[in-house]
Amino acid sequence: MITSEDFTRANNDINGNPRYICHFLSFTIPADLSDYMGLDKITQKYNIALARARKLGGKKFHNKQFGGGIIFTTYNLRELCEQINAIRAQLLPPEAAPPLAVSPEQLELF
Repeated sequence: MITSEDFTRANNDINGNPRYICHFLSFTIPADLSDYMGLDKITQKYNIALARARKLGGKKFHNKQFGGGIIFTTYNLRELCEQINAIRAQLLPPEAAPPLAVSPEQLELF
């Protein structure tokens, strides 16, 4: 689950809008390209993550200070996190969903 703590604040853009950076692995799931190896695997994962991020307005971050970064211009970081989590939830199979904090058997005891 992606939260606002997973983002790094960047300098404002030329118009004064706030910008935030997250790592491209925030947009990937374990099943992405499991058959690739080495640098080719990383490159393909980055391209897939960038395609998913562009749906939300993300752009490739060209900078030495944050390798593999995707940058967003947003005033509402919480909503952006919810949108990223929704994209990841659609990609994960139902059995990979996180378990409940309380099991159904424990609920019957109350």
